[in-house]
Formats: sequence, C-alpha cells, structure tokens
Amino acid sequence: ARLAPGQEAAMPDFAKPDIVLHVRVTGRVQGVAYRAWARATALDLGLRGWVRNRGDGSVEALIAGPEERVRAMVLAMSEGPAAARVTDVLAEDAAPAAVPPGFEVRA
Repeated sequence: ARLAPGQEAAMPDFAKPDIVLHVRVTGRVQGVAYRAWARATALDLGLRGWVRNRGDGSVEALIAGPEERVRAMVLAMSEGPAAARVTDVLAEDAAPAAVPPGFEVRA
C-alpha cells in the first residue's frame, strides 16, 4: 500500500522499542494483596519487571514492555485490587538494563 505524502506508516507493536518505567504507589497498598494483583495484571498484559513493598508503606515497581501496555498498567495501578486505596502513582522513565525476564514479586 502506498502512503499519501506526509502520511506515516503505523509501526506494528513488535517493531516499537519497549519503554521502562519506575513506578511508586502510595496509599493503603500494603496488606491488601497489591503485589500479587500487580504481578497477575502485568503478566496478563505481557509485561516484564518486578514489584515490591517499601519500608515507608508504599509499593514500588519496575515495568517494561510496549508503551501502550505499560501505560495501561500504570493506569490500572491507580486503582489496584479491591481492598487498596491508592492516593498517588508516580511514574518516571527508568533504565532498561535492570529489567528481569517475567514479572517478579520481590520482598
């Protein structure tokens, strides 16, 4: 198919580079199965990374994958599992070197 002048071809998902975000979630997010929920949600979206509790009561995660799916995960993290009460989600770019295969729940 020929493109009209000035029209760009949409890149298929597999051709786009993955993005990596470091995410911090605050609120009532510990003791509510947030990490297990995050892992299940990430795996459903085909993402890689990890999630863990922090000493200050927040949850932190490293999420990698296609941009649209990573953004969907961050949006889902603003709700979390039913028992969670999320007050804030902060996401920022992160280095891809630290991303493990699969999605881990860390201590």
